[in-house]
Amino acid sequence: MTIAHEEAVIDAAAVDAIFAEARTANSFAGEVTEEQARAIYELTKFGPTAFNSQPLRVTYVRSDEARAKLVDHLSRGNQAKTASAPLVALLSYDTNWQGQWDKFLPEYGAPKAMYDDNAELAAATGNNNAHLQAGYFILAVRSLGFAAGPMTGADFAAIDAEFFPNGDQKSFLVVNIGQPGPDAWGAAKPKFSYEDVVRTV
Repeated sequence: MTIAHEEAVIDAAAVDAIFAEARTANSFAGEVTEEQARAIYELTKFGPTAFNSQPLRVTYVRSDEARAKLVDHLSRGNQAKTASAPLVALLSYDTNWQGQWDKFLPEYGAPKAMYDDNAELAAATGNNNAHLQAGYFILAVRSLGFAAGPMTGADFAAIDAEFFPNGDQKSFLVVNIGQPGPDAWGAAKPKFSYEDVVRTV
């Protein structure tokens, strides 16, 4: 048992499944049902974002046609595992996320003008908070007993042209989802210690 296990309010098995023993899979098996895919998002949405903005958008790629189009724009090392994964999620952010302000923060609309008047700030905020939600998404995948294989080795401009030609979304991450397949794990990679990265001031 680690100090993380001892201090956690969830049981040790959950700590292991979500954090301590979870690994990025490189091969996948099994299936992911529509209900399970929905549950992944239903957990993801509860993570905090700036102004409750929730700019993340999830495109589940299931059809053979869509899968082939996506695979064509991935780096060579990512193609085979994405072609065979039970489910693939293409994560993007809404480029006009602030247009939903009345829905996600109806009681406090004053800051919206700041984003409407500054496209660079709006894009950075949408991008940053969608990346934050991507972390929640991966933890949600793991909490349902699946392995996640997040990847940035892709031509995201080409993916956007293929999947979001109107410019309403910008993609940034592809996540393979499923049960671990044969030889799913490479050698465990070292993690930095508390002493390496944390200081108290």
